[in-house]
Amino acid sequence: MGWWHSADGSVGSAFLQTPPHPLLLTRSPGDAVASLAETLAAVDRPLPGINAGDDAAETFAAEWRRRTGATAEIRRRSRLYRLGDLVAPQPAIAGNARVVGAADRDLLLAWYESFGQEVGDISTNLTSVVDDRIDYGGLTLWEVDGAPVSMAGLTRPVAGMVRVAPVYTPARLRNRGYAAAVTAAVSRAALDAGANDVVLFTDLANPTSNALYQRLGYRPVQDRVVMSFAVSAPDPQPNRRPRTL
Repeated sequence: MGWWHSADGSVGSAFLQTPPHPLLLTRSPGDAVASLAETLAAVDRPLPGINAGDDAAETFAAEWRRRTGATAEIRRRSRLYRLGDLVAPQPAIAGNARVVGAADRDLLLAWYESFGQEVGDISTNLTSVVDDRIDYGGLTLWEVDGAPVSMAGLTRPVAGMVRVAPVYTPARLRNRGYAAAVTAAVSRAALDAGANDVVLFTDLANPTSNALYQRLGYRPVQDRVVMSFAVSAPDPQPNRRPRTL
């Protein structure tokens, strides 16, 4: 974790990297991005990838390749949203919201695993993640006639900010408004608990979710890209001649 100071001494950029996740980088001027790549390469910091705005990600990937030889591949494009005025789903969706408890653990583990498989981000510590969410009431279910049909989570507040994640509805129950209902429910809960900012990320490849959150009052803040890095294996016989048949 660190930051970059501009010439006047103000903080112009910040970064965070928790193995095995990609480097997270805020909006950053180009010279800050190049400086960060130089610094991390100099200390042989292993990086699996980068998560940043398009320009910063491309600049860092180019600098990282120049210094380490690692190539970059785009894994996902996402959009950060911040809640403006919350708008309840219309028409109203049948059912009600309920904060999860210990009795929901097996269901949550199954849904988290399915969610991870769909988005290509399977957690290596799934059990501890779910147990932690249950412990602080960080997951809410939408139920219809007592049966869970969708879930949405809230992170712990940090500096007045809360993030909505994950939002998941089993495939057989989609297109019925359940995701909108449970997202609106947790968004309202975050506001009622005193959050100054409620944010979430969407996959730009999913137009349905992007439209849904905007109907609820979420407004775009920044587009981001996740790139993965890979270092090509050296040729075991660099001086070999091609064989003629």
